[in-house]
Amino acid sequence: MTSWFLERMQGFGDADAIIVGDRSHSYAHLLERVAAWQRRFERHGIRAGRVVALEGVSSAEACAGLLALLACKAIAVPLTPLPAAKRAEFLALAQAESVITLDGAGDPDGVSDRTTHTGRKANHEIYGRLRAGDRPGLVVFSSGTTGRSKATALDFGRMLDRYGPARRPQRTLGFLNLDHIGGINTVLHTLSQGGALVTIGARTPETVCGAISAHRIQLLPTTPTFLNMLLISGAAERHDLSSLELVTYGTEPMPQGTLSRLAAALPGVRLKQTYGLSELGIMPTKSRSDDSLWVKLGGAGFDYRIRDHILWIRSDQAMLGYLNAPAPFDADGYFNTQDAVEVDGEYVRILGRDSEIINVAGEKVYPSEVESVLLEMDLIADATVSGRPSHVTGQVVRATVKLADGYASAPDPREVSRQVRAHCRRRLEAFKVPVVVEISDADHHSDRFKKARGGA
Repeated sequence: MTSWFLERMQGFGDADAIIVGDRSHSYAHLLERVAAWQRRFERHGIRAGRVVALEGVSSAEACAGLLALLACKAIAVPLTPLPAAKRAEFLALAQAESVITLDGAGDPDGVSDRTTHTGRKANHEIYGRLRAGDRPGLVVFSSGTTGRSKATALDFGRMLDRYGPARRPQRTLGFLNLDHIGGINTVLHTLSQGGALVTIGARTPETVCGAISAHRIQLLPTTPTFLNMLLISGAAERHDLSSLELVTYGTEPMPQGTLSRLAAALPGVRLKQTYGLSELGIMPTKSRSDDSLWVKLGGAGFDYRIRDHILWIRSDQAMLGYLNAPAPFDADGYFNTQDAVEVDGEYVRILGRDSEIINVAGEKVYPSEVESVLLEMDLIADATVSGRPSHVTGQVVRATVKLADGYASAPDPREVSRQVRAHCRRRLEAFKVPVVVEISDADHHSDRFKKARGGA
């Protein structure tokens, strides 16, 4: 069932598979590490159906360990280093029976003391289905920025079905971590094609642009928030990005202003919007143009419907369910994405989560629309829009802004508010204009480089 994937990797031989810093790991070496992990699993009683958490930063060893768990049909729970309370929460939600912690030693045979057995018995009915079918599993978590994180359980083997014949290997930056469905997709897609995955220690505009230049990276999968950070930093102007052919972005709405500036800053680079959820996998997409937010969704294994402006998707890659919540599938197998959309023929535009919509006296305000307008201002480096309660209108629009360099020293909050509202009045309907404008130097993103919206 999964052996074809490793067999294909064998055919790539001594080609670069994973590059970490200045060290390159060939496909042959990576497969040796997979075999070493499998021997280690045998020693520790890790076999098919066991729920195993794999902790560590993205690296060649982490990728090899994940592939080995896939090969032995275990249920993998990839985790990055977490605060103690969040780690305990995730291990409990997953009912992790074993925990393997990568400590940077680089040799799984030499860190056996980092494997622990928790004494738990993973008896969730979804695990029972995977074991009955002799299928490998995967558990990933939502970021949990609003409320408790959800634990999504998937058939790991089914995920491999979307990776077709090797056509065009690319050198790809591993921006998203292995605890994220997008990060896992990047690894599997890159290795299925015989490409090279370049990992970096810190995800900053300078390190990303430096890696693109040093390793002649062709594909950068990332988020709109990070792309805005990259533009603000000016890092693209300090590095040779001539190898870059494609930038893909997803996980949150892209502000039109950011996309337009990106197209101007990276002429000749194709810009493509992606769409995927942990619950559904990554859908095939086609952007109308490099500077357009309209995208065509669907393809083999995917279908969608729109009900009351909300996107519902049916996917062959869909999750088996949540470990800790009901799954919002309808009777026909369509999943409620909770994303509000607009439609223009065969194209849709993602407006944002329905739960983030601000209701001002019955009028709907999409935060991404207001943020896009704010980012048109030279004054504003970043902006996050959310709702604030109002006893008159139910909610009003609140904008938290980070000022651009040159404006950040001793700003006059009243003057900033005046300029923000004046600009928004020229571009937006009155009910969308921010009533509250706050200045903050804090980051506007989560550790997954998605916009972090504060609730009121």
